[in-house]
Amino acid sequence: MIAHPPVRQPSRVIMLLAGSIGVLSCSSQAAQRTQLEPSFASRIAQLSEPAGYFDTDNLISNEASYLHVMGKMRELGVTGGAYIGVGPDQNFSYIAQIRPSIAFIIDIRRDNMLEQLLFKALFALARNRAEYLSLLFGRPPPGTLDEWTNRGIAELLAYIDSTPTRPETIASARRAVDRTVAAFDVPLSVEDWATIDRYHQTFIREGLSLKFRSFRRPPRFYYPTFRELLMERDLTGRHTNYLASEGAFRVVKSLQDRDLVIPVVGDLAGTHALKAIGQLIAARRERVSALYTSNVEFYLFRSGGFGQFLRNVEHLPRDERSVIIRSVFRATFGPHPLSVPGYYSTQLLQTLETLVEEAADGGYRSYWELVTKHALR
Repeated sequence: MIAHPPVRQPSRVIMLLAGSIGVLSCSSQAAQRTQLEPSFASRIAQLSEPAGYFDTDNLISNEASYLHVMGKMRELGVTGGAYIGVGPDQNFSYIAQIRPSIAFIIDIRRDNMLEQLLFKALFALARNRAEYLSLLFGRPPPGTLDEWTNRGIAELLAYIDSTPTRPETIASARRAVDRTVAAFDVPLSVEDWATIDRYHQTFIREGLSLKFRSFRRPPRFYYPTFRELLMERDLTGRHTNYLASEGAFRVVKSLQDRDLVIPVVGDLAGTHALKAIGQLIAARRERVSALYTSNVEFYLFRSGGFGQFLRNVEHLPRDERSVIIRSVFRATFGPHPLSVPGYYSTQLLQTLETLVEEAADGGYRSYWELVTKHALR
């Protein structure tokens, strides 16, 4: 047997120095990456298009069925990757379940981007859901805020309903929001600031009874209140709204705090925004987990933009689990085959692969064919 000399172990001091150098090197590399990453404001500018018009403020959703696809998404393994969606805060519930590494909220209305800045400020300011809701509705937060961290959503909403606003509380919330939005460095006009104020004041004034409204269309009797939206469940009976649990809230807050929920002004059938989002996702070596379009495709069919939308989708990075989430309203064509009794909207899934394959094979002859041919729920 050949005797080998003992292996000399490095001293603890050398090991600590090596570890420190490694940490410093990683920190330096992270700092360099951070410096190279565009800022939140520049991301918005790079990805956005000129704004268009839609005849609604759309402060909250009118889709009472918005959570009905959550169970099917869990079954399909829709998770991670990049999320793209339209509209206001219903996006946060999809984000909370999917847990993407980055999210983009694209809307033709610049006002939607402004509302997203309001929400981003609230996430930055709030330590938990109770404080978030208190700031949103201009109520004083509970005195024992930490004790509210794990309260149920019904208790949180009852607190908002039973707590009156105070002029000083509203003024304090408005100052905090404006100060926080200003720190995002997004160039805003006087009109933009007025819109953010108007939106926040609307939440404060109408509280949980706030409903979706349009400028030129009469309100529908079936539009849910914000309270009803927050109390909705998915079809498995689970509360899956982003404010239903502290864990769901913190998924969204973490992304917001790291500037990874990016509001974009753009048309889904435009020539820049959705393509640019796809290029950024590809550069990050990610794929789209979910594309939420609400019922925008209905309007794209009507305007002649649906073909361009399909071409934009074709260039999005995707895999077999990537889905499109869409809404269909009973008022458009009558009840959908997958509609749930008592609901006037129907939430549907389709894989992006089948959408792209159909487009390559001649496309869809009608909106009804689009929303029924490969619909999942």
